[in-house]
Amino acid sequence: MAGAAMEPEEWTDVLTDFQRWFFAMSRLKSFNWAFVEKQLRSSKSSEFMSEILKQTCLHPLCRSVPPSSRYRKSFLSELIRLQEAAGCDPLDELYDALAEVVGAAEASDCYKTYFLPCGGGVSLQETVALISDGTTGLVTWEAGLFLAEWALDHREFFSDRTVLELGSGAGLTGVAICRSCSPKRFVFSDGHPAVLRALRDNVRRNGLGEGASPAASVRELDWTAVTGEELREIGADVVIAADVVYDPAVVRTLVKLLRAVLTAASPPPPDVLVCCAIRNPQTYDGFRRQLESSGIRPEVLDGAVSRVFPYDRTSNMELIRLTAATDQLQTLDSTNTLDNLHLERL
Repeated sequence: MAGAAMEPEEWTDVLTDFQRWFFAMSRLKSFNWAFVEKQLRSSKSSEFMSEILKQTCLHPLCRSVPPSSRYRKSFLSELIRLQEAAGCDPLDELYDALAEVVGAAEASDCYKTYFLPCGGGVSLQETVALISDGTTGLVTWEAGLFLAEWALDHREFFSDRTVLELGSGAGLTGVAICRSCSPKRFVFSDGHPAVLRALRDNVRRNGLGEGASPAASVRELDWTAVTGEELREIGADVVIAADVVYDPAVVRTLVKLLRAVLTAASPPPPDVLVCCAIRNPQTYDGFRRQLESSGIRPEVLDGAVSRVFPYDRTSNMELIRLTAATDQLQTLDSTNTLDNLHLERL
């Protein structure tokens, strides 16, 4: 039997994809099962199956930051089904891995790891449920992954600059920028207590903090209470947000905050990027209209991004850059003093 040095060249890409998809807990239908089945039927050997296990369930990461036990059980069950269907000899380590995960209790939290082009990965503790503790901020969403990919393609945009992230959630986008784009300082923020606890843990888990390089901090930022003074104290050169336009109830508050971000600092204002997965066109159109009526110009940044992370790319994604329409802001400021005072408190 051929050893590792004699493995078919096409194995490398498939095994890499299996590892990326497995640790990101991608949907099982995303995996190239047809390739696995072909290898098993043609060789009648468990060698390729053994290599898959080494890159997934038997990889050291699966001890320190494992995907959920339910996910690993489903993944291993599919491998066993394919092996038995191909008539291969049983692979003991495959059944041992399944026995271990079957006996594990299902927790409410799990780990996902997203591998970076620069090497290593971003490992995050997330919840198994999409909604937990009354928030969606404890999982990584597609817009955050898309924005991280855009940042990896435009590293100079963040290099040696102070970055503020609104609604950081689990922290994927910010950690990826810190690890790959050399910002001077990065400020993660959120307003939900459970999200802030998980976010602080994830930032520490990935080796970031005030004493690290770049300097990174996590702060509570209540969109309804943040002041212009607080924004000036942060001193952001770049402000980013991903998947924050999903609820019509928060759009008005978000727009007021973005207007404060663009006007609170001394010129020049920070660069502001907002990435949205457009699930409800009516909500998103309402957001765009409120931006424009508040004196903020949204500019769509077109162009594909490098495919770094595994996620569902069928979502309609839009990344916009926001700038202040100075003439319109001045008109609003001169005709609505009470709103300006209220905005300073917001």
